[in-house]
Amino acid sequence: MRFSERYGYKPVREIIQKESINNELKNRLWNIISISIFEKYQPPSRALRVQVIKGSNLDFFFSALFHSFFKKRVDQIPLSIQSTIEHIDKLFFGKYKWFEIYDLIETCIEYFPFQNEKDSFILLLNDCLQSENSAYRVINQQITEITSEQEIQSIEDALENTDQYSGVQQHLNQALKLMSDRQNPDYRNSIKESISGVEALAMQLLEDNSITLGKAIPKLRSKYNLHPTLMESLNKLYGYSSDEDGVRHGSPNSSTVTYIDAKFMLVACTNFINYLIEKTKGQN
Repeated sequence: MRFSERYGYKPVREIIQKESINNELKNRLWNIISISIFEKYQPPSRALRVQVIKGSNLDFFFSALFHSFFKKRVDQIPLSIQSTIEHIDKLFFGKYKWFEIYDLIETCIEYFPFQNEKDSFILLLNDCLQSENSAYRVINQQITEITSEQEIQSIEDALENTDQYSGVQQHLNQALKLMSDRQNPDYRNSIKESISGVEALAMQLLEDNSITLGKAIPKLRSKYNLHPTLMESLNKLYGYSSDEDGVRHGSPNSSTVTYIDAKFMLVACTNFINYLIEKTKGQN
């Protein structure tokens, strides 16, 4: 049983939405499509009783959508804008799997009907994907994975491997929690917790609860015959966490640390934690 399951926390794959879309993210993505495209419908004539698509400002968009994405006859597009939206709604919230939703969004980007507003549409999508901790972003007008399977596996392994190092688990879980808080993410303190997890492990491996990671690195290298280049990279990572925006010591300035920075540090630190645990196994 995984750490998250034992202690009631969400699995990493639910926190970082990889190969999945939860209801909150799905609703927000639909809202962006609706506000940016559907609600900007203008009829071909105000005299018409039915808000028809044919001849409207969304005529080409829906024709392209049905022809290129749905692979359906364009002469079978529902007559009214309301009926067409209902048709797409049933697919989006009913039939479609997570990857089909992203396929639809890519098609909406490709055939976006208001070219001078496309950048704003993409910005809204990316803000939503980031705030809901999706593993994907719109890059070069395509949905692109920014969190790999290996990165998620590294975090999961570290949470599982630190069963006997409770303090390390607490730091890593707090780093994940701060990074993934959808209401008030705290990326700077997430980085602090990530590097503190490595420091907590070093303290236990060296049996010294007062040593800092900077001083622990050469001792770990000597005691366990660890690769000097890898330990130097850990030292540089520690230096980054000490210098960047005053992460470890606080800063009066507003932080420029982003989700990408926090995720990188969490993955890097879990890699080092997994490495140190494996290399020192049976040597204490």
